[in-house]
Amino acid sequence: MAKKVLGRGLGAFFPDYDKEEGSEKSTSENTKTAVPIEPAERVNIVLNIPVDHIRPNPHQPRTEFKQEALEQLSSSIRRHGLIQPITVRYLGERRFELISGERRLRATKLAGIDEIPAYIREANDEEIIAFALIENIQREELNPIEISLGYQRLIDEVGYTQSEVAERVGKNRTTVTNMLRLLQLPDFIQASLRDESISAGHARALINLKSAEDQQKILNQIVAKSLSVRQTEDLVRSYEKKNEQTSAKKKEENKRNPFLEELSKRLRQNLSTKVNIKPKGKGGEIKIEYYSEDDLERLMQLFDEMA
Repeated sequence: MAKKVLGRGLGAFFPDYDKEEGSEKSTSENTKTAVPIEPAERVNIVLNIPVDHIRPNPHQPRTEFKQEALEQLSSSIRRHGLIQPITVRYLGERRFELISGERRLRATKLAGIDEIPAYIREANDEEIIAFALIENIQREELNPIEISLGYQRLIDEVGYTQSEVAERVGKNRTTVTNMLRLLQLPDFIQASLRDESISAGHARALINLKSAEDQQKILNQIVAKSLSVRQTEDLVRSYEKKNEQTSAKKKEENKRNPFLEELSKRLRQNLSTKVNIKPKGKGGEIKIEYYSEDDLERLMQLFDEMA
């Protein structure tokens, strides 16, 4: 069973903390930490740790912290204390690295509190990425792009497959795949996801549009009219239908090009066979049909005579 020690400072396990005088002494580089217990006993326990002895998680998936929310949490911690400990790993020499709980750590510092309760656990670099991501996802503290980037990091840095990512974060694989697709969106849509102007559902609808210009137009309407995801999907479908009709109209116009029709007619008369001229970009192709080897030989003789 995991051993827990609640309400005890580091002095209970690191005597030098209490013996040193002044707030700066505990951080002196000239003083070595005396640890009277085995390393294995420094995990699976909760201790009060000086906030200045905890370095941020370099793999933190969350990149944005709203100042107003931090101040509210800070006020609550100042009045009632921190109910749920943060999670850290011990690095040695009285130093710890944050695994999860950066918002709580920031709010505690903002409240002017010197120590914070922390659950100490063993974790390697790969596990830290997973722990930090999973905890934030479970708490729904990440925006969709942060979640997507977190999934991608688990794949790139930890070597997980999409199925393994889904299993670790408690989601189905389709959800993970759809979230990863958000990283293919233009920067202006990703920015709207980050600031929560739109939801992941809105963004997934926008993925279906090939034109960045159309994506921008619909994004503007989503924000201006507060469109729901269903309304956005309907709007996207209408744009797709309109684009298909426009494309079909252009093809029809090309088919009915009087100049090309006249050329086709002249070639049909001169070659005595079916001829189709099809424009492609700045050029095009001429399709000449033949119906037997003798017919092909006849055409070749005509071409030789024209040469």
